[in-house]
Amino acid sequence: MSMDKAELCGSLLTWLQTFQVPLPCASPQDLSNGLAIAHVLNQIDPSWFNETWIQGISEDPSPSWRLKVRKLEKVLRSLMEYSKDVLGHPLSEQHLPDVSLIGEFSDPAELGKLLQLVLGCAISCEKKQEYIQRIMTLEETVQHVVMEAIQELMTKETPDSLSPDTYGNFDTQSRRYYFLSEEAEGNELQQQCLDLERQLVLLSEEKQNLAQENAALRERVGRSQVESAPGLTAKKLLLLQSQLEQLQEENFRLESSREDERMRCVELEREVTELQQRNQALSSLSQEAQALKDEMDELRQSSERARQLEATLNSCRHRLGELRELRRQVRQLEERNASHAERTRQLEEELRRAGSLRAQLEAQRRQVQELQGQWQEEAMKAEKWLFECRNLEEKCDLMAKEKERLLMERDSLREANEELRCAQLQPRGSAQADLSLDPTSPGLENLAAEILPAELRETLLRLQLENKRLCQQEAADRERQEELQRHLEEANRARHGLETQHRLDQQQLSELRAQVEDLRKALQEQEGKAEDATPTLLKRKLEDHL
Repeated sequence: MSMDKAELCGSLLTWLQTFQVPLPCASPQDLSNGLAIAHVLNQIDPSWFNETWIQGISEDPSPSWRLKVRKLEKVLRSLMEYSKDVLGHPLSEQHLPDVSLIGEFSDPAELGKLLQLVLGCAISCEKKQEYIQRIMTLEETVQHVVMEAIQELMTKETPDSLSPDTYGNFDTQSRRYYFLSEEAEGNELQQQCLDLERQLVLLSEEKQNLAQENAALRERVGRSQVESAPGLTAKKLLLLQSQLEQLQEENFRLESSREDERMRCVELEREVTELQQRNQALSSLSQEAQALKDEMDELRQSSERARQLEATLNSCRHRLGELRELRRQVRQLEERNASHAERTRQLEEELRRAGSLRAQLEAQRRQVQELQGQWQEEAMKAEKWLFECRNLEEKCDLMAKEKERLLMERDSLREANEELRCAQLQPRGSAQADLSLDPTSPGLENLAAEILPAELRETLLRLQLENKRLCQQEAADRERQEELQRHLEEANRARHGLETQHRLDQQQLSELRAQVEDLRKALQEQEGKAEDATPTLLKRKLEDHL
C-alpha cells in the first residue's frame, strides 16, 4: 500500500504530539536531532529506553548535522534491537530510513519511515491499548492515515515475522489494533450483521426447500412402500431426518449469533456516542487551554520587555559612573602608553631570539631521536648476536658430550673386538698368528671381517661415519662462533659510541631546555606587565559613552 510520505509524516507528527514530550515536535526540523523521538520511546518502554540511554542522546548546542546523524543512528539501532529482542519480529531492510537525509535536510519521507517504526513499537508494546485509545481521539483523517501506515508496516513484513507464534492470528490482530476508526468499525459490524441476515434468509429458504423435499419424499415413500424395499427406505428416512436435525441446529446457532452481534452493535454504537461526546469536551478544553496559553505568552513577552527596560536603565546608570572613572584613567594611560610601546619593541626582539633558539632546539631534538633509534637498532642486533652465540655454545657442548659418548662406545667395541679376535685365533697356527699381527696386511682385514659379527661390523662403520660427521660439524660451529664473537665485539663498540653520543646530546638538550624555560618565564612576566597597557580599549569605551 503506497501513500504520500509527506502526508504520512504530518499525520505521524500530529500523533507524536499526544505523548507530551518536553521538547517541540511540530515540524521535521524539531525531530532532526532524534532527542524528541528518544523521549517518546522512553514513554513507550521505560525499562528498555531508560534514562541512561537518553543521556547518551543528550541535546548538543552544536548545529552540526553529522552529530544529528550520529544520534539518529543510535535511535534507529535501539529501535531495531527492541523490535528484534522484545517484540520478536526483526525489521526488514525496506523499512529502515536513511538517517543522513533526516539529519542533514530534515527529509519528510525518511522521517515518516522512522516515525512509522516508532508507531509499530507503540502498538505492539505492553501499553498498546492506551496508545490505541490515544489514536482514536485524533481526527478522522489522521486516524485513516495512521491506520494505513500500520497496515503498510504489517503487509511488508517477511513471512517469518508474520508467523502465528509472533503475531497470533493476523485477522484478530488487525481487527484489534488497526481498525481504529469508530465509523469504520461500526460499518464493519453492520456489514457483518447484514451478511448474517442474508445467511439466515438463505438457510430458511433451504430449510423450506428441504421440508418440501421431505414431504415429497414421504409421499413417494407412501406410494412406493409396497414396491420398494423397506430397509432402503428406512435408511433414506434416517439420513433425511439427520440432515434436517443438523439444519435445525445450524439455524438455531445462526439465530443466536445474530442476536449476539445485534447486541454488540448496539453496545458499540453507545460507545461511539460516548467517545464523540468526550471528543467534543476535549476539543473545547483544548481551545480553552490554547487561549490561556496565548494569554500566558503575551504576559511573558510583556514581563520580558519590562526586564529588558529595567536592565537598560541600570546599564545606563552604571555607564555614567564608569565615564567619570574612565576620564581619569585615560590621562594616566596616555602617559604609560609610550613606555609600554618601547617595552613591546624590546619584547618582540627577545621573541625573535627565542624563535631562533626554539628552531635550534627542535633540530637537536630530532637529532637525539635519530640517535636513539640507531642506538636501539644496534642494541637489538647485539642482543640477537649474543642469543645466537649462546645457542651455538649450547650446541657445541651437546656435540662434545655426544662425541665423548661415541668415543667411549667405540673403545668398548674395540675391546670386545680384541677379545673375540684373541679367542678365535688361539687354535690357529703360528703362521696365522704372525699374519694377524701385521695390521696393514689384507689377510688380517679379511680375517677380522670374517670373525666379527655382522651387527658389530655395522655398528663400527656407523660409529666411524658419525665420528667424522661430528668432527666436521664441530669445526664449522667453531668458525661460526668466532665470527659471531667478532660481530658481537663490533656491536658493543658501536653501542658504547652511541651511548657516549647520546649522553652528550642529553646534556646539550638539558642546557637548551633551561635556556628556553628562562626565556618563557621572561616572556610571561613581560606579557603580565603588558596587560595593563589598554589605552585604546578605554578610549573606545569613552567614545561610546560620549
